[in-house]
Amino acid sequence: MSLTALYDLPAPAKINRFLHVVGRRDDGYHLLETVFQLIDWSDTLHVELNRNGQLLRTDLTATLPPEDLCLKAARALQAASGTSLGAHIFIDKQVPWGAGLGGGSSDAATTLLALNRLWGLHWPREQLLRLAVTLGADVPFFVGGQNGWATGIGDVLHPLELPRQALMVVKPDVNLPTPKIFGSALLSRSTPRSRMTDFLADPDEFGTNDLQICACAESQEVIATVETMRLQFGNARMTGSGSSVFSRVDKIEDASERMRQVVATLPSAWKAKSCSSLEVHPLHSL
Repeated sequence: MSLTALYDLPAPAKINRFLHVVGRRDDGYHLLETVFQLIDWSDTLHVELNRNGQLLRTDLTATLPPEDLCLKAARALQAASGTSLGAHIFIDKQVPWGAGLGGGSSDAATTLLALNRLWGLHWPREQLLRLAVTLGADVPFFVGGQNGWATGIGDVLHPLELPRQALMVVKPDVNLPTPKIFGSALLSRSTPRSRMTDFLADPDEFGTNDLQICACAESQEVIATVETMRLQFGNARMTGSGSSVFSRVDKIEDASERMRQVVATLPSAWKAKSCSSLEVHPLHSL
């Protein structure tokens, strides 16, 4: 019997351990160097097959924009494959958006992986990756499903084995438009290129997030989050184009306890979670 549904599909978030802007292409896209690391803050998708070709989405928690990235991913795969099948996608949204955590891109990747299986397409991962890059720079990382060093616009990936890391992640109540952060006059687009071996030699102290200064200029909330996290944990760095900030913690138990202490000092609208990094995407074998 063929599959008719896939339930409880995780769409994990990511952090950027560092993020350097090393140049800019003629088409306006920025050239990056970064290390993506998966974390266990996750959305959950349920995908049901329909045979009438319709693509539908139901929001189980937060209300998403009508044309979110997972529907765009479903339409792109449907068009590229020529299938007559459709799907109903249900999203339990837990990863905050406008956070630099890649939640929308991860939802899109999980959608591609699920529909590839549900529609019986059997596309190899390399073929899915070629489609993923047309949807956004972070989507190929989630489709690839492995932590890694990324270059290009974030789409040239080199898998890395990273040790398990306990983290505290805080998202203040502000959403930063990615184009505005990348368009900031404060952004240096000429950070010297690095080597992967430099990062591996000292991953905790390596690099910066070049976008952090731009985000701090836009938002006092980001400044306050960085200062709070650095005071509590001794380290703090924004992920992606913001606004979330993460700190490394020695043990996951410490993260849980310190989270309670930190949350008590935060405004109620801010979101905080003690997280653990993932060695591989939970759907890597799908």
